[in-house]
Amino acid sequence: MRVSWISPLGGDVIKAIALVCLADGIVGISYGSMATAVGFPLWVPMTLSLLVLAGASEFLFISIVAGGGSPFAAAAAGLLVNARHLPFGMAVKDLIGSEDAARQGLAYRLLGCHIMNDESVVFGVSQKSPAKSRAAYWLCGLGIVVCWPLGVLIGGTLGTMIPDIKVIGLDAVFPAILVALTASALKHRQTLRCALTGMALSLAAVPLVPAGLPVLFSLFGLALWRRHK
Repeated sequence: MRVSWISPLGGDVIKAIALVCLADGIVGISYGSMATAVGFPLWVPMTLSLLVLAGASEFLFISIVAGGGSPFAAAAAGLLVNARHLPFGMAVKDLIGSEDAARQGLAYRLLGCHIMNDESVVFGVSQKSPAKSRAAYWLCGLGIVVCWPLGVLIGGTLGTMIPDIKVIGLDAVFPAILVALTASALKHRQTLRCALTGMALSLAAVPLVPAGLPVLFSLFGLALWRRHK
């Protein structure tokens, strides 16, 4: 029986959200394995996965500390990468609460903020009605809350047995699923132009800005083509 709050969503959207959450869990396996393989106890990546819930900044934190950097510098770098959540928050402020937000407690709204990530924001803002947007945002966010830490737990356990989990190709799963989900949209010429322009800008920014930030420059691709539309 379908849960009432996700009933506005169609089967295709639910399937896409499920695939993205699964892909996040698989990337979590890679992250957990890397963390324990370089010497971190399992509780460190697990705590980060539950409290931070932002894969790019978690990977960056582990990499900097493992390379001999200060935990404070690593935390600062993670905060810089997560600066994209500021515009995200403005984009989804109406999705964090429900239509009856006045009756909701602080804990509910904090949870709505906590599950804000790239994937939940994309699914939330891409729907055609407020009810669908809210349902997609929460379904994706809560799915990642479950799948990401679970993947980290599995990967952290495997990390003690497989020093480099990249050898089995898990890192390729997430981008492959995203490409499959977006391929049909690229048939539209305008969408393809925006995507290619954004990709070029993002790649150009890679050597100039910290990891995790180049993707923000891809948004200018959308802005440029909208201006010339």
